[in-house]
Amino acid sequence: MSESQGGSVNESVDSATDDGGGRDVADDAVTEEAASDESGEETVSSKDTKEVIMEATFRALSKHGYKDLRMRDIGEEMDLTRQVIHYHFDGKYDLLSSFLEHIIDQYEGSVVVDGDADPRTELRARVDQCLFGPEFEEFSHWDRMKVYHELYTQAQNDGEHREVFNEHYDRLRGSIVEVVEEGIEEGVFHDVDAERMGQLVTDVIHAARGRRISLGHEDAPEEARKAMDEFIFESLERTE
Repeated sequence: MSESQGGSVNESVDSATDDGGGRDVADDAVTEEAASDESGEETVSSKDTKEVIMEATFRALSKHGYKDLRMRDIGEEMDLTRQVIHYHFDGKYDLLSSFLEHIIDQYEGSVVVDGDADPRTELRARVDQCLFGPEFEEFSHWDRMKVYHELYTQAQNDGEHREVFNEHYDRLRGSIVEVVEEGIEEGVFHDVDAERMGQLVTDVIHAARGRRISLGHEDAPEEARKAMDEFIFESLERTE
């Protein structure tokens, strides 16, 4: 990974000993816990370890921010040794790239809509999930959104992360477009341009979240939801 992508991303492990092959001897202590099996598939313990690292990264980012984050800050948020991080990830940039995909997967996997829901209900449910939830066992939706948006603002200078965010945006917008198209086919929505409608709704969601996080306008999501009810959903739905 180049320095231009991640800055000083390859922090060395304090007091580590190199065996001459480019790998810390300390890594051997975590091989049993973190390595893949002979078939190349990740072991359960390895997956659990990575989950611990992801949550530690979240806590460290929440405290220190992206710019000042160091690998040792992440290590301090774990009960495991910091060498475990270096076993799984090739420096800070590699870790943060995995973390970005991790939090996006969390949100995309948490949008649950009743399979029997009509398009009106499903559209509102998807918007509400993006604006108000989901909640997690540790830290709130907005704690996590704060970290998400901090990485989001850094993407303007990072082509790889920008691509990840673009793919996430396209999937979110696509899910809205799909619901609108379904509603049009069922005759419950007016025959509108579903692609434009999906983009409008998605952009309103992003703007409301950004205003709450960056400007401290805590009522922004609720106000955005009311505006969508009045100016988007009511005009989109057929009443006859």
